[in-house]
Amino acid sequence: MSARILVVDDVTVNVRLLEAKLASEYFNVLTAFNGEKAIEMAKAERPDLVLLDVMMPGMDGFEVCKRLKADPATAEIPVVMVTALSDVSDRVKGLESGADDFLTKPVNDVALFARVRSLVRLKRMIEEWRLREEVSGRFENVLGQGEKQEEDSTPARVVVWEQSDFAAQRITEMLTPMVQDVVRVKSPDELGASFSQPADLVILSLAGSFDALRLVGQLRSAEASRFAPVLLIAAEEEMARLAKGLDLGANDYILRPIDKNELIARARTQIRRKRLQDRLQENYQKSLALALTDSLTGLYNRRYFTAHLEGLMTRIAEGAQGAAVLMLDVDFFKKVNDTYGHAAGDVVLREVATRLARNVRGFDLVARYGGEEFVVVMPETTLPIATMVAERLRAAIAEKPIALGEVGREIPVTISIGIAVTQERGDTATAALSRADEALYEAKRAGRNRAINWEPQMQAMAKVAN
Repeated sequence: MSARILVVDDVTVNVRLLEAKLASEYFNVLTAFNGEKAIEMAKAERPDLVLLDVMMPGMDGFEVCKRLKADPATAEIPVVMVTALSDVSDRVKGLESGADDFLTKPVNDVALFARVRSLVRLKRMIEEWRLREEVSGRFENVLGQGEKQEEDSTPARVVVWEQSDFAAQRITEMLTPMVQDVVRVKSPDELGASFSQPADLVILSLAGSFDALRLVGQLRSAEASRFAPVLLIAAEEEMARLAKGLDLGANDYILRPIDKNELIARARTQIRRKRLQDRLQENYQKSLALALTDSLTGLYNRRYFTAHLEGLMTRIAEGAQGAAVLMLDVDFFKKVNDTYGHAAGDVVLREVATRLARNVRGFDLVARYGGEEFVVVMPETTLPIATMVAERLRAAIAEKPIALGEVGREIPVTISIGIAVTQERGDTATAALSRADEALYEAKRAGRNRAINWEPQMQAMAKVAN
């Protein structure tokens, strides 16, 4: 995962050390040596994360963090405070000023890289939901449906995995002032069953005979708990396991001995994020009902897709990583309609849509472009990855015939796919889509049931054909 990191410290040696560490992991690094410059660069460069020193002359890190979080232009950039101070009160002060984490010098490399990747992943997910909400909001406002929503401050529900009775009781007592319900679970089955009601936070202790990291994977794979924030509790000597947990999808961690104020601060931050995410998703789902979905397949329609791709291209022009566009066409679809009727054609389109949506990432966009044509937009995707996904989609359609339901038959169906990735200079949504369409034409010309990457010569061939 590549990302742009802004390193802020008034000591040159510290800046260069962090810069070297991050560059070795292929992150792009920006640097600032005081608070004023950090705020200026954050607004101008929109980094994916800020590593911020606390003890700086003039404006200290706490004040820088507060200003970044107070400005809508920079509020959602994750901030990790880095300091030589190790007192719990300093960590709590940092978290309360809006910081997303707090690392102590000398910085543990495993923890640093794990935190960076975890926070960047979270930021991009929130950005994707915000983009979808903004796109949906254009149509919502046209219909007079837009409304401002206040932050949800209702008591939270927390699920706790802790095998020690004493430790579980202590965690419950610490959290009681800020939560409505603390549910302790002792087995994987109990953990899964606890999501019969929505949970705002899951706290997993790494202590005990059971490998709690398996639970992180279980939570992230289950539909009911996929987006629930996970806070890990561990001893300092378990940093390697913590890093693995963050890579698996955990959101945050706290080290033993647990300080009540730090636990509450970290829990409050995760719960606030979860509710923001829930609100964005809810607004997005409401907007989809307002003419943004295709009534036959349930996918996004062309109107939404066009606005979404234009928004994504704007982000790419501002420095976000490139994207891939796949244009797909059901092979010989007219023959299906002519042979089996339009009802059968509708069955085929619905099943194709289902298989496509099932075989892409949660933040990829699948839309029905029109007729038997579909499009897939994959943010932050290179050509090799796009090619692999396209082949997976092609195989998902071709490997199993589609049952026609009332017609009482199964028929083989295949698709052709054109692949294009965004280009660096002056690219537009229209141009990217046109390249994918040219590659799709070549896939059909070459015999169908295949995925083909766009090549520059295809543009010349398309001009000749027209």
